[in-house]
Amino acid sequence: MAMNTPAIQIDGLTKDYAVGFWRKTMRRSLDHLTLEVNEGEAFGFLGPNGAGKTTTLKLLMGLIFPTSGSAQVRGRPIADVGMHREIGYMPEQPYFYDYLTARELLDYFARFFGYSGAEREERIKKFLERVGLAGSADVQLRKFSKGMLQRVGIAQAILHDPQVVFLDEPMSGLDPVGRREVRDIILELKNQGRTIFFSTHILSDAEMLCDRVAVLVGGKLQGVGAPREIVSMEVQGMEILFELRAGTALPPKLLERATHTGERYRIVVPEAEVYAALEQLRNCEARILSVTPLRPSLEDYFLKLVAGQKKTAQTKEVAPVEVAR
Repeated sequence: MAMNTPAIQIDGLTKDYAVGFWRKTMRRSLDHLTLEVNEGEAFGFLGPNGAGKTTTLKLLMGLIFPTSGSAQVRGRPIADVGMHREIGYMPEQPYFYDYLTARELLDYFARFFGYSGAEREERIKKFLERVGLAGSADVQLRKFSKGMLQRVGIAQAILHDPQVVFLDEPMSGLDPVGRREVRDIILELKNQGRTIFFSTHILSDAEMLCDRVAVLVGGKLQGVGAPREIVSMEVQGMEILFELRAGTALPPKLLERATHTGERYRIVVPEAEVYAALEQLRNCEARILSVTPLRPSLEDYFLKLVAGQKKTAQTKEVAPVEVAR
């Protein structure tokens, strides 16, 4: 593979589904998606439910077929079965044979890659330790928590040391501890130089983990870039947190802007006024806790796009459907 070949290259990928019973119509789930993911990137694929994220992953895995367009993974077309030796995949809701133990499940998957018995045993031990399940190797999966199932799902996806790992909503339904555990695994994979492509609607995880993200709404790509690049970085104001001693009064102009809980106050002022505000607070003998610039977040950008999509959908006229009798 040439050094400049993207790990994942998607060109005009489109998927239409037939909907309806008597008179079927075509509904577009994915609309001419084009993007590239570089080797070694942690790439987030963001969008609300129904945006086309899972459709995209199923197309890349060859589980469904595109209406038009093409894609390559590490220089190989997605129709090339041999491509699957270089990738790992965990679906959004993986179903495993729950009467098997974690060790038995991984042994089952390892057999697909032709490992000997000794190699399988070594790999199973290694990857169960990597995802923090060494102590549960011989527990049936039906007794696993959601977080444990997600971790064993990641273990099966990376068991054969793939260079590209696809994860569909890996943090979905997890509690904060489970999310942290899965985030740590993703960071470890990235540090090993692997390419991670994961879909999510948990925006804080994307901002924390991703080199770049793509935002998909209504099957259409809305933006691609580093989380801070795809939103405007213009400072919207300066947030000042401070404390006042009992019996101390704020100047009226600051008081009308302030909100407080107990002795802790918060005000937001324009950037040009921050030094004047700090001077007034010092004159009141306020204890300054922090001064933070307020910028749009990835979540702000995302919600704005979703709201715009809903507004567009509401303004479209729906043609009457003729029902056969």
